[in-house]
Amino acid sequence: MKIRLIAIGTRMPDWVTAGYHEFAKRLNDDVRLELVEIAAGKRGKAADIARLTQKEGEAQLAAIGSQDRVVALEVLGKPWRTEDLSQKLRQWLAEGRNISLLIGGPEGLSSEASARADEHWSLSPLTLPHPLVRVLLAEQIYRAWTLLKGHPYHR
Repeated sequence: MKIRLIAIGTRMPDWVTAGYHEFAKRLNDDVRLELVEIAAGKRGKAADIARLTQKEGEAQLAAIGSQDRVVALEVLGKPWRTEDLSQKLRQWLAEGRNISLLIGGPEGLSSEASARADEHWSLSPLTLPHPLVRVLLAEQIYRAWTLLKGHPYHR
């Protein structure tokens, strides 16, 4: 199964890239993590933010596989404990579908991208920096996978 992180934003700091890759490489062939970066629209004083967010959403929707289960990362989504994520991972593996996790830009996801989601997940009621979300997701997916495998990482 492939889990695709479809994130708005490119050119992340080195620590983000290193952190993400550290956890992504620990997974094996039954769960693979893939990052799809979508360039954020240029924001400035005269920028049409609604239009930028819509265009970012269109690009995210185009990156989703036709049979993928889609999970939107949104502050108003449902919070999951690590154990909940591990059970979701078990269900997703049994379904045999790939997963697309949508990470929005500075203003969040477009309404169309949010509406396409099968599930809405909140990592925290806090506002998290988007680069940090990539590392956090990679670590939590790895942690959930180790729970399924009986690996001692999650203690």
